[in-house]
Amino acid sequence: SVVSSFLERSFCDVFFRRSDAGRETCVFPLPEPHELFQGSQMKFEDFQKELLRLRKDLRACTAEVEKVCSVSDEEHLQPFKDKMENFLSQAKSELETLDSQLGSTHTLFLELTVFFSVKAKTGEKEVSLQTFFSVWHEFSSDLKDQWKRENRVILKERLKAAEESFRQVKEKASYSVKPKQSSGIKAKLGMKI
Repeated sequence: SVVSSFLERSFCDVFFRRSDAGRETCVFPLPEPHELFQGSQMKFEDFQKELLRLRKDLRACTAEVEKVCSVSDEEHLQPFKDKMENFLSQAKSELETLDSQLGSTHTLFLELTVFFSVKAKTGEKEVSLQTFFSVWHEFSSDLKDQWKRENRVILKERLKAAEESFRQVKEKASYSVKPKQSSGIKAKLGMKI
């Protein structure tokens, strides 16, 4: 669209005033389009289902450990019991951390959609990752194409300037050697003959 093209052009104009523009060290400043596409394919519900599955597996593992501990002799119990208690404790802690991180990420995402004024599609109760990131994927793809073109143009301009500078230095450095006027006896005798 026209607005998108204007934004891309304005961004490139501002960005390429930087000193590393047109150089190989110049890096695309936004997330790569394929990363945004991958983000658009994810769903918070899938992550929540996966956490639910992990909780269920952890409960099953805990029950299995308790079962093994209850039927084992006290003399064979100890290395297994301590290691499994540590493992289960660590797994529970990591699961709680993941759950907390998922909740805060979801909250931050909703705040981000409000900041960018993205509305949920009809039939959706909230903005999906697909809705949000598909717009940014398209923008990032277009911007990266524009960015590459601008970078090439600046690179060519810098190359021309360097070639012109080299040519000017070469012209200043080149001088013509005039043959020496001989003024010795040989020259005077040679003129008389």
